[in-house]
Amino acid sequence: MKYIVLVADGMADYPVKELNDRTPLEVAYTPNMDYIARYGRLGRVKTVPDNVPPASDVANMAILGYDPVTCYTGRGPLEAVNLGIQLEDNDVAFRCNLVTIGEKAIIDYSAGHISSKEARTLIDQVNKKIGTEAFQFYPGTSYRHIMVARGAGTRYDRVQTTPPHDITGKEYRPHLPRGKNAETLVDLMTRSRAVLDASEINSVRIDLKENPGNMIWLWGQGKKPALPKFTEKYGLTGSVISAVDLIKGLGTLAGLEVINVPGATGYYDTDYEGKAKAALRSLESKDFVFVHVEAPDEAGHNGELREKITAIERFDKLVVGTVLEAFKKHANFRVLVLPDHATPVSLKTHTRDVVLFGALGEGIPGRGFAAYSEREAEKSDLFIEKGSELMDFFIKGSGNETTGGQSK
Repeated sequence: MKYIVLVADGMADYPVKELNDRTPLEVAYTPNMDYIARYGRLGRVKTVPDNVPPASDVANMAILGYDPVTCYTGRGPLEAVNLGIQLEDNDVAFRCNLVTIGEKAIIDYSAGHISSKEARTLIDQVNKKIGTEAFQFYPGTSYRHIMVARGAGTRYDRVQTTPPHDITGKEYRPHLPRGKNAETLVDLMTRSRAVLDASEINSVRIDLKENPGNMIWLWGQGKKPALPKFTEKYGLTGSVISAVDLIKGLGTLAGLEVINVPGATGYYDTDYEGKAKAALRSLESKDFVFVHVEAPDEAGHNGELREKITAIERFDKLVVGTVLEAFKKHANFRVLVLPDHATPVSLKTHTRDVVLFGALGEGIPGRGFAAYSEREAEKSDLFIEKGSELMDFFIKGSGNETTGGQSK
């Protein structure tokens, strides 16, 4: 049996007035996901537990079968693992965005989706000027980087931080790190401005009317997590495909092979089909593959409705369609398609709403749903309350009853 999980990050949404109160999923042309709804099974799942942030790392950890309540330590260490950064038990890893700050507000959480080459130079400059043995900065992908507080122990346990994509367009100072020992982090962020303002790269970006990376933003801190291996949990070999460091870090910790696809950018221009074809190649030797596409989430954060619809249609055609075309004539497969969480274009941030999922394949009876959409999924009696049990249903369930889930 081959198991394929296809995640469109942030794909779920709310009804939009200008779409006649339909969601982007309802408007988008998605014949392949509709096929799954018609000949497979729709359900709903709570991927984000109560009292845990509605973040992609939390939700994808749950989808992979790990309970965030007991396993989640923070976003920073997951990305650090993927970058090959060695973390000791007392180290604390922070996600470090390059952002564009105006006089009072965050203008852009991604510094204009700065290129990795430009960003590496900026982060190297920050590390050289304000990095120390205690605070070390590591370049990642595009605007996403890591700062490690070496030997910090419990120093930042009470610090509260805010994801910059949650406050785009808002005054940033009330959302700076706060709590015991937060002043050290605020000082680093403040001092980074002088370093980055002096950068030739940012001068060129301004001349080209592109948003500069003129400050670092620290958030998502945590210590090195430990996850049981996916193979030990499910008896399956597998791989993970994503452009995003946190997903690849999760895969590494779970013992899955991380497959890097040329052209996978984590943005609108990602190579959708390249990811799907890499997944199919992986399944020639492995039992399981997890494919993650970031583009719908980015469109949600940017509040760009048309881009979100386009991203959903490309995901359906180039990822879901490519996989279905390869497996429709085979009996021994199951495919699961879902968003990790909702990123409504009206809010420009994640929510903890229950999301839909569609499952198709051996042992999953068709229920004849009209389409793959939030509204249609609400008609289903299949609801999995604990997101980390979705994988049990997908791999072990018969399709008639959930494993660890419940019907309503």
